[in-house]
Amino acid sequence: MPKRILEGVVVSDKGDKTVVVKVERTLLHPLLKKTVRSSKKYHAHDEANALKVGDVARIVECAPKSKLKRWEVLSNASAS
Repeated sequence: MPKRILEGVVVSDKGDKTVVVKVERTLLHPLLKKTVRSSKKYHAHDEANALKVGDVARIVECAPKSKLKRWEVLSNASAS
């Protein structure tokens, strides 16, 4: 089964080898037929501590590494 890949912005890099990535997605409201933005934060494993706040990161599913971390950094798309 393929692993999910998400792209988002790093909002926190305070943890050691951990970044928090905010992923935004758009969906159509079922009744109002209006485009609504929804966001969710994911804790991801960053082995090299390479990402900083504001960077765009791609994360991929992995086996659980801690209580909150179920994702790991695939690469950083661009640095700000």
